[in-house]
Amino acid sequence: MLFEKTEFKKFISVILITVYCVFVPLSSQAAKKPITDEKTIDDYINIEWWKGFNDSILLDYVIKAVQYNHDLKTATLKVEEATENKNIRRAKELPSVGVGAVPALYKLPGLTNSDGLISLPIYANWELDLFGKNRDRTKSMDKLINVSRQNERASYISVVSAVGSTYYNIVKLDKLIQIQEEIITDRKQIFDLMKLSNEQGLVSTADTVSANKAYIRSNTDMIELKKSRERLLNMLAVLIGDSPENNKDFKRISFDDLVINKDVPDSISSNVIQARPDYISSELMLEKAGLEVRAAKKDFLPSFNILGLISFNSTEFFSGMSWTNSVALLGGGALLPLFTGGSRIANFKLQKNKYNQAIENYKKTWLVSVQEVNDALCDLKLDNDKYLKTLESYNLDKKDLGFTQMKYDEGIISNLDLLQKKESLLVTEKLLTTDKTDYFINQIGLYKATGAKIN
Repeated sequence: MLFEKTEFKKFISVILITVYCVFVPLSSQAAKKPITDEKTIDDYINIEWWKGFNDSILLDYVIKAVQYNHDLKTATLKVEEATENKNIRRAKELPSVGVGAVPALYKLPGLTNSDGLISLPIYANWELDLFGKNRDRTKSMDKLINVSRQNERASYISVVSAVGSTYYNIVKLDKLIQIQEEIITDRKQIFDLMKLSNEQGLVSTADTVSANKAYIRSNTDMIELKKSRERLLNMLAVLIGDSPENNKDFKRISFDDLVINKDVPDSISSNVIQARPDYISSELMLEKAGLEVRAAKKDFLPSFNILGLISFNSTEFFSGMSWTNSVALLGGGALLPLFTGGSRIANFKLQKNKYNQAIENYKKTWLVSVQEVNDALCDLKLDNDKYLKTLESYNLDKKDLGFTQMKYDEGIISNLDLLQKKESLLVTEKLLTTDKTDYFINQIGLYKATGAKIN
C-alpha cells in the first residue's frame, strides 16, 4: 500500500507511539533483576541455631561451606539460569523490530542493460496478547525461578547439615581412637601377664592365645578407626571447598568439652512443614501446572498480530531515503488455526495430566515431610534416653572400678583382674561416646527435617 506524504507522517507516528508505549515499558521490566529478597546466611541456614552449640570451630566450618562449597555455587547459578529462561519467555510478549539491507541486480524486459537496486527495510511485528496466553506462560516461568530458589535453599540446609554431622563424627572418632589406645595398652599388659603366667604353668596356652588374639584385634580396630577419620576429614574438606591435602590442619573441639545444651522438644508444630523447601517447591509446581493448563486452553482462541513495514528503495546507496522511494505498510490480522492434527487437544490433555501429577506430588510431599519430622524427633528423644541410660551404666562401672582398685591395693585381687575391669570400663566409655555423638547428630537431623526453622 502506497501512502501520500501526510499519511506517511501518520504512519511513522503510529509506529513510534506503539514502540514507545509497548516495547519500552516491557523491555525495562525485562531488564530488572528477578524479584527476590536480599539473601543472607541466616535466611537459608538459621545461623543463630548453629551458634547454640557454643562451638566457634564448628560455626567457622559452617560459614566456610556457605561461602566456598561448589554445590552451593552451582545451585545459585541454577537460579540465574531459571531467571534467564524467564527472560527468554518474556521476550515473546514484546514486539520484534528489525532492519536490513537488500542489494539486488535486475534487468527489465525489452532492455539490454541491467541496473542495481538497494532496499533498506524496517519492520515491526507484535502479537497482541489479548487473552493473556503469553503472560500465563511467563508467570509459569516465574514459578520455576522460585522453585530454583527453594532448591538452592534446600542445598544450603543439606550441605551445612552434612558439615555438622561430619564434624561431630570426626570428634567422636578422635575420642574413640584415644580410648582405643588405652585398650591396646591394657590388652598388651594382659597378654604379657598371661604369657608370663603360662610360662609358670598358671594359665593354659589357649588362654594365652586368646589374649594375644584380643591384642591383635585391638590394633586392627585402631586401623579402622583411623581410616574412618581420614575419610571424614577428606569429606569435610570437600564440603567447605578446601583441598583434602589440608585436612591435617583441620581443628575441632575436644570430645570431653562437648556440652549438651539444646533441649529436646516435646513436639514440633506442623507449621514448620510449610516452611520446608521441598513443600514450597511442590506447591509452586502445582501453581505452575495450573498456569500451563490455562495457557493450553487459550491456544484454542485466535491470535492477533500487528505488522508494520517501511522500505526505502534506490539505485544509489543512501540516496533514496525519501518518501517517494519508499514502500510502507501497517496492518493487523487475526489467525485461528482450524486443524492442527490434534496437537492443541493433545497439549491440553498433557498439561491436565501434569497438573494431576503435581497434585499427587504435593500430597506425597506433605506426608513425607510429616514422616521425616516425626522420625527425627523420635530419634532425638529415644537416643537421648539411650545416652542417659548408658551414662548411668558408665558411672556404675566407674564406681565398680574404684572398688576393684581398692581390692587390688589391699592385695585381694591380681593386676590381671584390675586390667580386665579397666578394659570393661573403656568398652562402656566407647558406647557412651557413640551415644553422646548421636544426640548432636540427631539435633542436626531435626534441624534438617524442619527446613532449618527450629529454635
